[in-house]
Amino acid sequence: MTNNIVLALVVVTALGFDFTNGFHDTANAMATSIATKALKPKVAVGLSAVLNLVGAFLSLSVAATIAKGIVNADLVTLNVVFAGLVGAIIWNVATWYFGTPSSSSHALIGGVVGAMLVHAGSSSIKWSGVFGKVLIPAVIAPVVAAICAALAVFVALQITKRGEEKTTGAGFKFAQIGSASLVSLAHGTNDAQKTMGIITLALIANHNLGASASVPLWVVIACGTAIALGTYFGGWRIIHTIGKGLTELNTPQGFAAETSSAAVLLASTHFGVPLSTTQVCSGSVVGVGIGTGNKVRWRVFGEMVAAWLITLPSAGIVGALVFWLANAIGGSAGVAVMLGAMVVVCAIFYVLSRRTPVNADNVNNEWGSDHEPIEASFEATAA
Repeated sequence: MTNNIVLALVVVTALGFDFTNGFHDTANAMATSIATKALKPKVAVGLSAVLNLVGAFLSLSVAATIAKGIVNADLVTLNVVFAGLVGAIIWNVATWYFGTPSSSSHALIGGVVGAMLVHAGSSSIKWSGVFGKVLIPAVIAPVVAAICAALAVFVALQITKRGEEKTTGAGFKFAQIGSASLVSLAHGTNDAQKTMGIITLALIANHNLGASASVPLWVVIACGTAIALGTYFGGWRIIHTIGKGLTELNTPQGFAAETSSAAVLLASTHFGVPLSTTQVCSGSVVGVGIGTGNKVRWRVFGEMVAAWLITLPSAGIVGALVFWLANAIGGSAGVAVMLGAMVVVCAIFYVLSRRTPVNADNVNNEWGSDHEPIEASFEATAA
């Protein structure tokens, strides 16, 4: 009975993480479309939420990597999974408060690895999986996305440079709606699966599933719904950072950034690599800035890179500490106490965020609510 109570708490916590993943990573899919005024803020996040839900049903490759490719599933306990989730949630909420586009994926993996190290030592970690499918792709992905985005915006502008500005501008505006939708779909196929993999790992640890079992349908539905709801409520603080913090964007640049991001994310999903959507989309935005000669705010990008570097170890430290404290208290009571502590920490960050709120309305006001024609900005870029 105690194990089943702990399992229930772990599943609830996992869905809570999936929710924070949604509002944390909304910016990845829709910030550029909002910044270029191709979509209104509330429409953008609503569309993104629906496509995140759809994307959750398209693949399970990443879920398999999370469930079986990072740690030894035979040694995992429910407390390990729970502690890893708490580490990831606290990191997500803290970086959301500061408007920092950090990686939810690396926070989750870091939290689980940290808890597992305390529980069973270094031999319980599949280091080849951590390096081969997490750390190395984390270095390569933003660079590849930036190169693809720079090439994409160059080609797009060359193809359309002889066209009428009004026609090409309107065309890019509609094309960006499609490219932003594709990023949301790709985000659902990659990020929702990470929580699916964690819940599956918990079910294996509790012996509800065999070590070789696939993700149950109810887990897919629950995770897809949680990330969609999180997306709908929107991570406006991070949307603000990506949409305007890195470089100024117009619709050709937004289209190129989103297209390259979607291509990299879908490729990573195909190969079962739990890639950071944040890193890919940020790399793409920087790429289009370089490709069109726009000023890139390297200080902001440097702060983002610094956050990426410390995400995995920081979440790992929290995960390790939570695991140790939960075990020290013991049983389901330990998990319940740590869950309560996590809720208090998240509530503090939420209360602090209300002092300087960033929401759909003030993003709309600051960036311009009229969604005026973009021919002038397009003409300037094409020239």
